[in-house]
Amino acid sequence: MPKTAILILMMTAPAVAGDLTPERASELERLVLQDCGSCHGLTLKGGLGPDLRAETLAGRSAEVLTDIVLDGVPGTAMPPWRPLLSEPEARWIAEFLLKGNAE
Repeated sequence: MPKTAILILMMTAPAVAGDLTPERASELERLVLQDCGSCHGLTLKGGLGPDLRAETLAGRSAEVLTDIVLDGVPGTAMPPWRPLLSEPEARWIAEFLLKGNAE
């Protein structure tokens, strides 16, 4: 494969959650605490939406949580965020919640 083709593939490949800039990670943290907090409670202990603290999410995979962030939960108030977030961003949020960083 020519070097230019490899370079193009690398530039167009989606970023992984760990590749987000510190600025974007900070924006996503604010989104979790403010936007998610508006339904899940400002301390994420639950409200209209369920508790999002790490101990409550234990046993859930990052993949499942990423899908929930991206596609929402039909029949509930949980909207799909896919129009606003990339998959790596949603994965970052899932990992952030699982690590308990929002507490």
